[in-house]
Amino acid sequence: MGTRTARYAGMAVCCVALGLSGCASNSTDSGQSSATPPTDTGVAARVSPSPSTGGAPSVLPTSPPTTSTAPAPCGNGQVVVDATIMSPGMGHRGVRLNFSAARDSQACTLTGYPGVDTGAGGPLLHAERTPRGYMGGLPSGTDTPPTVVLDAAHGAQAVVEGVAFDDSGTQCATYTDLRVTAPNTTDTVTVAARIDTCHLQVHPVTAPQ
Repeated sequence: MGTRTARYAGMAVCCVALGLSGCASNSTDSGQSSATPPTDTGVAARVSPSPSTGGAPSVLPTSPPTTSTAPAPCGNGQVVVDATIMSPGMGHRGVRLNFSAARDSQACTLTGYPGVDTGAGGPLLHAERTPRGYMGGLPSGTDTPPTVVLDAAHGAQAVVEGVAFDDSGTQCATYTDLRVTAPNTTDTVTVAARIDTCHLQVHPVTAPQ
């Protein structure tokens, strides 16, 4: 009886041991089957493309910066002046001043009235600046002086005029030269020009007709 009892006790211990082993195995399998699958971090997130109105974005053309190509106003040393006597008419006398670019000078512009004073031959007269007169000047209805380009191929002109007799009919003094200053400069030159007058006018610089 003692031997049989001991045998049964040993078998029971084995069963208990096997049972625990089986439970441990089942517990392990169950844990693996219920675990959350690992996240695949090797897949990049997909980004939805933004709405497009026509493929690649369009680039609006930009205009290049504008640069002024007009020559600068003439300065000292850039202008040569001479004079031409105009045909008289009805007691009026006139001198055409001719402006040209100095040799080797860059193109430049003249705008406005030249300064004109009488020289030898009589009392000093300062030319009055007027848009037009009997002998020439700006067209009727236009009082704004134009801008004239002066270069090797283009010149400018201005008319100086007066009347040969005073109000009493007396002959005015006869001048043999004029002192001329081109617009916007301080260079005064003396040009040979014969004009008999008691009063002097000068009109704006214009392009030659």
